[in-house]
Amino acid sequence: MPVPWEALIPFGLVTVMFGATGTLLNTSKRLQNQGKPVRYNVDAWDDMMMDRDKRLTGHKRGQVAEPYAPDEFETNSVWYTERVS
Repeated sequence: MPVPWEALIPFGLVTVMFGATGTLLNTSKRLQNQGKPVRYNVDAWDDMMMDRDKRLTGHKRGQVAEPYAPDEFETNSVWYTERVS
């Protein structure tokens, strides 16, 4: 059975484009997460910790090595900015 050689060029192009798209998407997500892998299966505890990290460092993936929070952290709470409808 002969191989349709003219069909291999579009097949190769589609394969390369899928690979390039996946690589660029992975790179973009990693750069948005400060070079760390994307988080999956985020539960309520992880969401709360990401909010805390964002209030401490300004980024949801940032972490601080100091054992004590800065003084501004006492008034930087979600409770003060949350509206009840």
